[in-house]
Order: sequence, then C-alpha cells, then structure tokens
Amino acid sequence: MKKCGAELIGTFALVFAGTGAIVSNEASAGAVTHVGIALTFGLIVLAMIYTVGDISGAHLNPAVTIGFWAARRLPSRDVLPYIGSQLTGALLASGLLRILFPQNHLLGATLPAGSDLQSFILEIVLTFFLMLTILNVSTGANEKGITAGIAVGAVIALEAMFAGPICGASMNPARSLAPALVSGHFEHLWIYLTAPPIGACAAMVACRCVRENECCMKPQNAL
Repeated sequence: MKKCGAELIGTFALVFAGTGAIVSNEASAGAVTHVGIALTFGLIVLAMIYTVGDISGAHLNPAVTIGFWAARRLPSRDVLPYIGSQLTGALLASGLLRILFPQNHLLGATLPAGSDLQSFILEIVLTFFLMLTILNVSTGANEKGITAGIAVGAVIALEAMFAGPICGASMNPARSLAPALVSGHFEHLWIYLTAPPIGACAAMVACRCVRENECCMKPQNAL
C-alpha cells in the first residue's frame, strides 16, 4: 500500500505541475514559455525520484512500469496496482486543475501538431530513450539516487523541449489519459496510450542486447 500511495502522490505531482504549467502558460499569455514547461516536467520528475524513489521506485508512468515488468525487474503482481495508482493520481491532478481553471478547455491534453503517424513514431522513439536511460541508471525496478534523478529528469526536459511542439512529448499514458478524460478531448488519444509502452518494451530489448545479464536477464522477484 505504501508503494501504491507513493506512486499516486508522485504521479499526481507530475501531472499537476506539468500540465499545470501548460494551463498556466495559456492563462498568462505565454509567461511560462515552452522552455519553462519542458523544465517543469523534468524538474518535477527529478524531485519525485528523490521523494518517493526509495519507496516505490518512482515509476510515475504506466509505460515505465510495463518496461520494468518486461525487463523482469518487477513482479507481475505489482503491475496493475502500480498502474491503477498512477492513473488515480493523474485523474486527481487533472480534476483539481479543472476546478482551478474551469475556463481552460484542454487542461494540458496532448495533441499532435502534424499527422498521427508522425506523433506515434516520435512517442515511440522518445519513450525508448527515456526507458533506456531509466534501465541503465536504476537498481532493480527502483529509480533512486543522485544519478537516476538527474539523468531521468534531464532526458524528460530535453525531449519535451525539442519534441513537445510536435507531438506533446507525453511518453506517459497516465499523463495523457487524465486530462483527456477530464476535458473530454479523446481525439488522437490512442497515440499516447499505445506508443509509450511499445517504446518502453523496445528499450528493454536494446538494454538486453547491450548489457545482457546485468540488465534484463535475471528476474527480480521483489522491489
């Protein structure tokens, strides 16, 4: 329960701060800026890794949980509770943003600027590099420590900075699903629900090819 609670709180913080930055940017006529939004996503993930990384591993993302499970670092019994906690935290964050900003129509929902295929491929590639980084700086299924926080936060900020204007740089089904459900904008949602898990699983294969036994060959039965 403590792990699920940590995932709920961490994902709430991620969605509230990240999509909140998008909403604030729209409400303030661009005062936050795109760079500020990208940094907000990276910094809140860095902060949550330091805050709950030693409790739950600070996945904060169903795609990351699926990636750890595919890499045999996370027991199957933990997958659904983790994902359920992440979705709950994300929905609570988007619900609170709806109360605070009732005039905002999208609440930070991710929408492609170009074609669906372009954003689908981008989301796969972005999540691939994010998960590859996570697998190489984490211990078991735990993202924790100075290296993990800085590396993962930096990758998220970097990818959001250059790809955010094109595909939204979600890399996280919970981050995209929650504002879509609360705002009622479901167009293109399939991209952000399917592409990140594909990218995360592809990263597991790449990590196995590079690191073999050290990465994804030996099962981890407990966190």
